[in-house]
Amino acid sequence: MISVSNKEWSERKFDDNLVDKCSQDNNFSRIISKLVISRKFNQEEINTINDLNDADFSNVFKYNKDFINSVDLVIKNVKNNSKICILGDYDVDGSCSTALLIKFFKSINHPFIFYIPDRVKDGYGPSVKLFRKILKEFPKLIIMVDCGSNSNEAINFLNENKIDSLIIDHHQINKPYPKASSIINPKKGKNYIEYDYLCATSLTYFFLDLLIDKIKINKNFQLKDYLIYVLLATVCDVMPLRYINRFIAIKTLNKFDLNKVIPIKKIYECLDINNKVSINDLGYLIGPILNAGGRLGKSNFAAKLLSSDNEDEIEIITKKLVDLNQKRKNFEQRVLDNINYKKIQKEEKNVIVYYDPTINEGLIGIIAARLNDFFNKPAIVLTNSNNILKGSARSIFGFDIGLVIKNALDNKLIIQGGGHKMAAGFTVTKDNIIAFDKFINISYDKMSKNYDFKSFFYDSKLSSSGLNKIFNDEINKLYPFGSGNPEPIFLFEQLRISKVKILKNKHISNLFTSKDGFSIPSISFNSINETVGEYLMNYKKEINVIGFLKYNFWNNKKILQLVVRDLII
Repeated sequence: MISVSNKEWSERKFDDNLVDKCSQDNNFSRIISKLVISRKFNQEEINTINDLNDADFSNVFKYNKDFINSVDLVIKNVKNNSKICILGDYDVDGSCSTALLIKFFKSINHPFIFYIPDRVKDGYGPSVKLFRKILKEFPKLIIMVDCGSNSNEAINFLNENKIDSLIIDHHQINKPYPKASSIINPKKGKNYIEYDYLCATSLTYFFLDLLIDKIKINKNFQLKDYLIYVLLATVCDVMPLRYINRFIAIKTLNKFDLNKVIPIKKIYECLDINNKVSINDLGYLIGPILNAGGRLGKSNFAAKLLSSDNEDEIEIITKKLVDLNQKRKNFEQRVLDNINYKKIQKEEKNVIVYYDPTINEGLIGIIAARLNDFFNKPAIVLTNSNNILKGSARSIFGFDIGLVIKNALDNKLIIQGGGHKMAAGFTVTKDNIIAFDKFINISYDKMSKNYDFKSFFYDSKLSSSGLNKIFNDEINKLYPFGSGNPEPIFLFEQLRISKVKILKNKHISNLFTSKDGFSIPSISFNSINETVGEYLMNYKKEINVIGFLKYNFWNNKKILQLVVRDLII
């Protein structure tokens, strides 16, 4: 079926025998069995569906040599009372992992400093120039989190100056590896490549768990109280909510006490939000606020906020970040208003490469994310930066943009770059942009032979009787939903549109009514000026709706609504 937005939708196919077996073995309904099969849940994940207590996790890195060597390295420097520098990336993952380390070193009263690079003045990650500045503070160990995997020259500089170095990262790492004192990165493939879905904050958490166990610190510091930082970074870095990540999410959301983590509490108070913490809040409310500092010249604000114990300081920084985020939104909207969407659509390229020399380089990642959402294609946005081009990429499931950027670097098409499966950053000369564009789209063609990027699937067709709390509670047994475990998508047929409202000049809410008189409120996000939005506002006949059910929490009220993904006439 071709939708109004020109997508080809079809129902996901299932082997009935497998569905029956899954239902019988686990006492599941058929719809839960279908979803478990389509997502390829392993037995541990299946166990959590009927019993959330099974969503526990242990430290899988207890016997990993990289973790053991890293723990020993830090203990050596602690015993010598050596000053330690924490160098983190300027995004949420970098800020959260930096904050965990700050909290730990504060708890043992060990001398440390931390530095979050300014994306314009310092660029991304470690460099000789940056380390020259940091070494004026006389650290003996530099711990790099969410960066450093390809900083060979900078690490060589540290070695020349007899400075220990530890890298905790999850981005693509190229051979020869940096000659750091120790490197934790699952993409090295040293017996833990299966954990390459963990972000830097997750790896830092497990590292600290082992370090705390060995160093026997003050019990007043409870690392598990900061699992919310791990989940926050996981969601904001678009890591899959599967396996360990899913167990962390379940444990955190079920037991999270807002009063124990004052920075998150203050953000909620500042936004006047009263509902429980949700995956959506982490990704769409808290994450953008924390990222605003890094985008607009205040790169250390997020790490300072998340690591602070001073309520007055937390309140001041929170208000500044909320103001910066509003400023970011205004800048972002101006850029989005100037994009010629119809021109991009006519080009029919599999990977969007968009260049605008006037975009603030702190915004290119979020503009790429918007184009990625709008077209459901990998999107790359480039801008001018000191006579070269800086690029940021956001991808779709199945197209490993981090690997593609690594291959582009190996082919000398870009100056530097790195990333993971869903996001990447790089620099390229203007002379190479056409060759780079061609290379990216050829890479897409090669990967699409093994993965169907263009077909869209809904999980099942549902009658309007399925639009109810009982059915939605059944579906929510698979929660939390996010990357790698998406909201189950359904087709609802022959609904009529009424009571249309425009929200915040970009979303559309309306009421859908079935033939038998059943009705449900709905929301279509960012659909103004899109084909879906035009139909919702103007179409008077019956229409088929592709979407998913979701509770809308607002001021402690819980309302079931249909989130519209697409429409079919």
